[in-house]
Amino acid sequence: MGDRKQVNIGIIGAGFLAETRGRCYAKTGGVEARVIAVADVDTDRGNSYCKKFGVRDVFTDFRELLKRPDIDMVDLCVPNHLHRPMTIAAAEAGKHIVCTKPLTAYVGQDLPEGAADSEISSRSRQDMLSMATEDAEVMVEAADKAGVSLMYGENWVYAPSMVKTASLLTASNATILEMRGGETHSGSHSPFSKLWRFAGGGSLIRLGAHPIGGMLYLKQAEGLARDGKPIRPVSVTAEVGDTSKIPSFREEKTEWIAAGWRDVENWGTVLITFEDGSRGTAWASDAVLGGMESRLDVMASNCHLKLNMSPNNLVQVFSPSPEVFAESYIMEKIETTAGWNTPMPDEDWTSGHLPMCQAFARSVADGEKVLSDGRLGLDVVKVIYSAYCSADEGARVNL
Repeated sequence: MGDRKQVNIGIIGAGFLAETRGRCYAKTGGVEARVIAVADVDTDRGNSYCKKFGVRDVFTDFRELLKRPDIDMVDLCVPNHLHRPMTIAAAEAGKHIVCTKPLTAYVGQDLPEGAADSEISSRSRQDMLSMATEDAEVMVEAADKAGVSLMYGENWVYAPSMVKTASLLTASNATILEMRGGETHSGSHSPFSKLWRFAGGGSLIRLGAHPIGGMLYLKQAEGLARDGKPIRPVSVTAEVGDTSKIPSFREEKTEWIAAGWRDVENWGTVLITFEDGSRGTAWASDAVLGGMESRLDVMASNCHLKLNMSPNNLVQVFSPSPEVFAESYIMEKIETTAGWNTPMPDEDWTSGHLPMCQAFARSVADGEKVLSDGRLGLDVVKVIYSAYCSADEGARVNL
């Protein structure tokens, strides 16, 4: 390995996201990022993960993983309600932390154990904002106090298209006037995504966190480059809803678009006003066919940039029947491989997951500052729950 430094990683949670992380850490350059242990309450899932990624040790209790002195960093690939307690435990154990988005969420953590689903989802949105913000602030403070890094797993920030965009904006000394972006697909079929108790919201927090995080990052970078201080969001106006409840849609009983949302939205849009007067419009939907769409337009004073993270046209294919490509992977959430499609040559790279994992491992090895940290995650939480307040009140909400 020559001079490559080794960073030992513990993965907590062995589901879909953990598999993405496992692939990415195995391909890091400059640093040997090695997953040496995984923790999951489901023994079979943990063992399956170990077999697939060549991980030696598996635990059912994440606290046992944290006791390992040879683990430098833990990656939390767990449901939202576990982010705060696991972050604090990891910080107290002296481990650097990667926390997936959102940094935290309101899932009834201030209510008695066994509170009904309706009691959680009907809490005032202002209370939700206060609780989620407090959780995120405590997480940031715990990492600071322990002298460890809290890295926020926002892959959009590290997507090659975003990195190039940020570089061009800095080179041009452009003023970002407006941004429009969103993430959409045909919906999660996981029952956990359909309940506020587990997700802390619907499409806005699960999908909208990405464009919101990207916009906040670009305005921060603009301000730092020009004046040495970030440009902050100051207010939001939003609407959310469940389009699967449209009567004619319910009568169709289609299987193409996910339905059955219990107490969360499957559609949301938020208008963000920044302190310099610029605007950002972010949207999220679980009711869009055609595979994952992750897009951002940046309209600046002297340039206009369009980011197509997914889909992109590096490869375009046509097949008259889904049998042609059999089980070949095309892209995330695509409904059929028939017709024209855009296979993703390396989705981990174009989505930003691979370069993000590389950056996080380098940070642990060399102390290099990360672009997406706990404070960005905190700001995203504030914007999202302020947006829920706005949608509930039908009015602009100041941050």
